[in-house]
Amino acid sequence: MSEHFTLRLRPGVSERLALQAQRAGLAPRTLAQRYVDESLRREDHPLIRFADGPSGRRAALVGKGLDVWEVIATVRDNDNDSDQAAAYLEIAPGLVQAAIAYYGDYRDEIDAEIALNQAEWERGYAAWEAGKRALAS
Repeated sequence: MSEHFTLRLRPGVSERLALQAQRAGLAPRTLAQRYVDESLRREDHPLIRFADGPSGRRAALVGKGLDVWEVIATVRDNDNDSDQAAAYLEIAPGLVQAAIAYYGDYRDEIDAEIALNQAEWERGYAAWEAGKRALAS
């Protein structure tokens, strides 16, 4: 259940929020909730930003095209060795550590993104296999 919270905005902020919400196709209240949540997360994890994409809104590394879930999946694929993952991804070890720290706070969210990606890969692979079989017939 959500909590009620009231605040006063500086002149012009409400109009800017309404315009941005319209662009995003969201209610202003929904966008304001997102902004507050993401801003608090960025305060705790300054090397994390948030981005929209085909799979929805997700946490990503600042200055890189990598989502946190991609970094965590790579760490797992490298026997949880963050230095090996950093080398594989060609990024600084500190960025891998930042993703791991974020994962520690939002594990369920990141695990869900990893599972969604895995399911999409399996679906795509099955379609590719079906296409190969169709070509062989």
